[in-house]
Amino acid sequence: MAEIVLLNCVGLTAKLLPLAPRLQAIARAGWLADMPEVQPAVTCTVQATLLTGCTPQQHGIVANGWNFRDTNEVRFWQQANSLLQAEPIYATAKKRRTEFTCAKLFWWFNQGAPVDLSVTPKPWYGVDGNKAFDISSTPAGDAEVLKAKLGAFPFPNFWGPMAGLPSTRWIANCAAEVIKQKPRDLTLVYLPHLDYEPQRHGPAGCDMAKLVRELDDACAPILEAASAAGAEVWLCSEYGHGDVTTPVEINRVLRSAGFLSVRHGPFGEQLDTFDSRAFAVVDHQHAHVTVRSDSDVSLVASLLRNTPGIARVLCGAERAEIQLDHPRSGEVIAIAERHAWFAYNFWADERTAPDYAPSVAIHHKPGFDPCELFFSPKLSAPKLRAARRLIQKKLGFRTIFDVTATDPAIVRGSHGLPALHPQDRPLLVGHGPDPGRSVLMTSVKDLLLARLGLGA
Repeated sequence: MAEIVLLNCVGLTAKLLPLAPRLQAIARAGWLADMPEVQPAVTCTVQATLLTGCTPQQHGIVANGWNFRDTNEVRFWQQANSLLQAEPIYATAKKRRTEFTCAKLFWWFNQGAPVDLSVTPKPWYGVDGNKAFDISSTPAGDAEVLKAKLGAFPFPNFWGPMAGLPSTRWIANCAAEVIKQKPRDLTLVYLPHLDYEPQRHGPAGCDMAKLVRELDDACAPILEAASAAGAEVWLCSEYGHGDVTTPVEINRVLRSAGFLSVRHGPFGEQLDTFDSRAFAVVDHQHAHVTVRSDSDVSLVASLLRNTPGIARVLCGAERAEIQLDHPRSGEVIAIAERHAWFAYNFWADERTAPDYAPSVAIHHKPGFDPCELFFSPKLSAPKLRAARRLIQKKLGFRTIFDVTATDPAIVRGSHGLPALHPQDRPLLVGHGPDPGRSVLMTSVKDLLLARLGLGA
């Protein structure tokens, strides 16, 4: 039986691993496999698959967000562990050994997870619309202890136009502290550093060697703490990135054809999910299209099959081909060409765009928006504007951080599709019996349980 620290190094592939000497040493001491992607190859879907050992069709996490049918609301980045419709590894392990312990650090589906320690980003929301950045933990006091030791979590560096290395460094130092204080049987650590620049500029537009070295350096305190505790370190990833050139504005296509409706109001046009015959919830290179009437499904599918940038369109039972035949999925699923990705834009004119369009507003937008990673090129001093907005918010004024880009043409990287070459797939590095060169994501849970001495 071993204690295991599992590092989720988003964006790390076998091709990139040699650029990270510390992490490559882990692979040399154990084994290295690639993992064929589930679809969509996005954070929440992949993490749910790794945690449960089930396909998206079984665990129900069909994307980073979807249309919640009971209220007809699009919600992204939900943290409730109860959304998993299959049993995660920490619940299975606890059933098999009641003394089993687990720490879950910044992985998704963290709130309400049956673990001994959870730490996750969680802002405070005031009744006046104000927001204060923070982290949350269970037990509650642990977050305060960690902040006293490490300082405040650098929330602006976790997502948005300032996203970058400081957030990964903080999480790594947090993990090291957790391991030093009380090693657990399983410690799950999410490290997002390689998910930012490759989305902004595409792998071809980045200094990938520099970025991977930065990730490797950030991992040093975790590796030292794990070594001192006698714990094994495993590595996994979620996807690799690809270069893109073409945003597909699928909701504008649906609107032009008369399927999508909007409400006009004081805060710009708003997507009307109740009046729309069809609308798309986009997530990188996949789009779940809600179609209200069965009689419209074939019409919507035909429209999208003739839309440039869309490679495949799946309806109904066809969705099972990619393990997405699930009630949370759209009646129609669109899959982008490799050079393309789906933008959520639905407004007809930039002058009528919703007020959240130029902001980091992950819980307001009815789709994933990578434009949030960029300051608007229209602003002469975007960081000064952001600082001004922050001061206004701290003074209690209602304001929005309207500093981000809105033109999807600025985006040069995406993910979601299976890689063309195994070297570009997400990787798995572990110890114990060698499972072979390629491991299904649905096998990771059982591999971990077996190494923990908790195999079936």
